[in-house]
Amino acid sequence: MNEPLSSSLTSSERFRETLWTGLRPRKAASAPEERQFIGDPYPYFKPLLSKVTSFCDLLAVTLASIGWCLIWTVWLHDLDRNLAIVGGLVAVVTFVLLPRKQDLMAYPRIRRMTDQIRYLAPALYFSAILQFLILRILHAPTPRMLDVTASWFGLCAGVLVLTRGVETALLHTRAIERRLVRQIAVIGTGETAALLSGRIENDAGHTYGLLGQFDDAEGKGDASDLTGTIGDLVELSSHRVIHTIIIALAPDPERDEREIRNILWRLRRVVSDIYIVPYLLDGIDTNLPVEKLGPHSLLVLQRRPLSELQTAQKLAFDLLFGMVILALLWPVLLGVALAIKLDSKGPVFFRQPRIGFNNRFFTVYKFRSMYTSMTDLGAVKQTSRDDPRITPVGKWLRKFSIDELPQIFNVLSGEMSLVGPRPHAPHTTAGGLLLHDALAEYVMRHHVRPGITGWAQVNGSRGELVTLGDLRRRVALDLEYIQKWSLWLDIKIIILTALREVFSRNAF
Repeated sequence: MNEPLSSSLTSSERFRETLWTGLRPRKAASAPEERQFIGDPYPYFKPLLSKVTSFCDLLAVTLASIGWCLIWTVWLHDLDRNLAIVGGLVAVVTFVLLPRKQDLMAYPRIRRMTDQIRYLAPALYFSAILQFLILRILHAPTPRMLDVTASWFGLCAGVLVLTRGVETALLHTRAIERRLVRQIAVIGTGETAALLSGRIENDAGHTYGLLGQFDDAEGKGDASDLTGTIGDLVELSSHRVIHTIIIALAPDPERDEREIRNILWRLRRVVSDIYIVPYLLDGIDTNLPVEKLGPHSLLVLQRRPLSELQTAQKLAFDLLFGMVILALLWPVLLGVALAIKLDSKGPVFFRQPRIGFNNRFFTVYKFRSMYTSMTDLGAVKQTSRDDPRITPVGKWLRKFSIDELPQIFNVLSGEMSLVGPRPHAPHTTAGGLLLHDALAEYVMRHHVRPGITGWAQVNGSRGELVTLGDLRRRVALDLEYIQKWSLWLDIKIIILTALREVFSRNAF
């Protein structure tokens, strides 16, 4: 069974350290960092949104100007073609280069149509006036000069209102709005927790969303505003994204460090940034980063192992490389499927529930390598060398790890990654104990998506988990991978898998 907190911490210095600093180790002997609280779950998206919007504005004005030229030169024949080109270029260049209030393009103001009109109107007005003056100076031979300029202004304004209107409507859709809001849960009761919850709930910037207040508050005063217990919060994290948890327990002179550690121990399976109000760590020697939520200073206890940008990079790599592998190996997949059907009765694929990212269950796909009548969906009995359940074809599939290839479909569906901790079946044991009961750190390997291959596998830790020592070594390597993750490390592991692990002596 999972040992009490004090015992588990004594047996695992690594776990003790990660309770305070998360999977990314802090820099030793450095001054605490202080910065504005990162309220954006996708900090790289909003600046990119501004740049994409500006490019779309340029494209819209350019296309509108081309249409304006065609109207006055081809359709109405009231303007010389060269003059129309000069007038259109002057207006477009002026529109692009004219300085304007960039804060109107910042999120969430970019969602408000009135702010976008304020952003675009001065540039359009000035561009139209300059176009009118240039055409007058060049003696454009048309008595309808004011109509020419007014039509450019009206056409560009109409196209810009249309494109910005579509963008604003999209940014107000529930699916996108939900993705741009940082979901925050507050642990605690009392004045500080109430102030933090109120600020988050009433955020005018549409940056934060309050999931609720959670605490095991029986006998601790007013618990009427609580959404649930800490256990409820942990359970909720398996079903929806929680970007941030703020621990803001009410001040209590009788509270000691153990109570805070106990809360963190219970939150170890949650993939979230974890913050704590400073007064809860009074008297404890810490060197933690400091971030701000309005006037409130918060200490950073844990960060998610991969940032949003890193997660996007890893996902893009998985999808691109996965499609390449599928395109190259589909004849092999068809040949293996035929060999399995000829070898023994039963389906080509073996499906089994596994525990994946954030402790969520998913179905993993493998080529069937055992007799159908001996299949063990729950993995109560792990596969061993010379296992009688393995078919003749299955023996070769497992020897060269070919049975794992269908997991490419799990990668393309987003359930798995090419590289990551290998997923286990729910009833897998080591030393007679379920894995999550045998080792407290085990659940922390679910902070990233599981992989087809991993750092543990290329370092020789694969095959049957017999003892607790086997489990400790594998989990240690998995957590090391999470700490050191980079795209280059993923590429290195894939190369090592191809060169070394396919022929592993532990493959059976």
